[in-house]
Formats: sequence, C-alpha cells, structure tokens
Amino acid sequence: MTADMFRHFYDYNFALNRFVWDRYIVPLSHEQFVQSVNYSHGSVRNQIVHMISADDTWFSGLRGGEFPEPLDPAAFEDRQAIRAYWNGVEQRMREYLGALRDEMLLDKPFEGEDADLAVWQVLLHVVNHGTDHRAQVLRVLHDLGVDTTSQDYIFYVYETA
Repeated sequence: MTADMFRHFYDYNFALNRFVWDRYIVPLSHEQFVQSVNYSHGSVRNQIVHMISADDTWFSGLRGGEFPEPLDPAAFEDRQAIRAYWNGVEQRMREYLGALRDEMLLDKPFEGEDADLAVWQVLLHVVNHGTDHRAQVLRVLHDLGVDTTSQDYIFYVYETA
C-alpha cells in the first residue's frame, strides 16, 4: 500500500464514523445513548469514547508522543462534547496522514511490546479496530430497535468512485 491508499482508506473510516454518528447516534435519546449494555465496552457512549481513545492513542504514538491515558466515558455525558473531542482527534489524524510519505510506512516508531510494529501495520489496525467497534455499535443500536445498514468498505468505494 502507498500513503495515498492509506489516506483513501482513512477517508472511508472517517466517513463511516460520521455516518453512524449522524444517522444513528444523534437521534438516540440520552437514555438510549448511555444505556448499560452487557456487550463489549457497554453503552453506545462507551463504545464511541473507546474508539476515540484508541485512535488518539495509536496516532499519538505514530507522532512520537506519549500514549495518553484512556478516556473515561463517564466524563462525556454530552454528545456535543464527544463530537467536539472526536473532531479534534480526527483533525490530528488527518494532519499526520497528510504528511505521510510512502517511505515512512516501514518505519518502526514504537518501543517496548510494540517495537516490531511498522507504521503500515498500525495504520491498518486502527481502521480495522474502528470497523470492529462500529459493528459492535451497530449491533447495540439494532438491539435498541434502530434500523441500521451496512458499513462495508466496497459500498463506500462504489459511492465515491
């Protein structure tokens, strides 16, 4: 893969995050949004905050910074605050991706247990992680009675070709 291919793949990731947020999460009542669920990270809110936290953690490492502490979902009662925070994380991710060059993909920027991970592996992991948790959010939404749709990458390709 090339840096341009990764930027395209992240455009998909960002677009699907926003689609699920705007179409399915914004219309939820507050009670549905924070409803305790015995699945993965729990409530829709908890899942979303986990996704944001994981993205921020991995990209902080890619930028050479310290891994931040995981975000506490309870600190995010307000969806506007979550969206604002998420927008900031996405912007920092886009800035990193905008500066990404093909030769950087083989770099190994981490230490410790992640020392053998190349940039390209982390970049694939982050999108795969997002897809996994969007699927979990969609499952919780389905259980709440929301009629959801597919998040398949190929449909994004067809729509944006």
